[in-house]
Amino acid sequence: MRRDGRLGVGIIGAGRVGPVVGAALRGAGHAIVGITAGSDRDRVDAVLPDVPVVDPVEVVAGSDLVVIAVPRAELPGLVAGLAAVDAWQPGQLVLHTDASYGIEVLQPATARGAIPLAIHPAIAFTGSSIDLRQLTHAYAAVTAPAPVLPIAQALAVELGCEPVEVAEDRRQAYAEAISIATEFSRSIIAQAAGLLTSAGVEDPGRYLSSLVHTTIDHALTRADSPAIDPPGP
Repeated sequence: MRRDGRLGVGIIGAGRVGPVVGAALRGAGHAIVGITAGSDRDRVDAVLPDVPVVDPVEVVAGSDLVVIAVPRAELPGLVAGLAAVDAWQPGQLVLHTDASYGIEVLQPATARGAIPLAIHPAIAFTGSSIDLRQLTHAYAAVTAPAPVLPIAQALAVELGCEPVEVAEDRRQAYAEAISIATEFSRSIIAQAAGLLTSAGVEDPGRYLSSLVHTTIDHALTRADSPAIDPPGP
């Protein structure tokens, strides 16, 4: 950690999430020391310019905080693989952004003295600067050991989000809720747009925009109402 309390941050994962998280942390005053290679370098540079491209071991070696933003299936093997080459450092913060996992997936790093954090910003990332604005209106699910929970909460705030603690044993339920909200919405809108096209409506996405937004707003208002019973366990 720098003398001013700022962190040297390394990003593993150059897809839609990692560069945006890095840009948000850079905006909060942290130093981005490196990011792993991605398939769309122009997009990454547009969101997070002038950051060295290095391999994952180098990211870990040079960082106070390692942000892991890789596909869900890759996360356990990546953490374990870096542990196998003794990359993790005692006292180093390790943060992943996946909805499904809590901190248990980071156990190989924790066993070597790293501090595990799980922060999932609840937005649909596009990988563009638009996401930085969306983060300022979003919540983030935070899971961390009790002694370092304030650190995880503070990092969520620095991303622009309002932190909400989700217990380790509730992460699967949380992930299922996120999946339902995103995948079902996409599927239903695609189906409706297809039917509108067959009905001769041009630009069905634009046609549905106000309807979908107002319907969702009404549904969210009802979801927040205490008169509605939550689903059973």
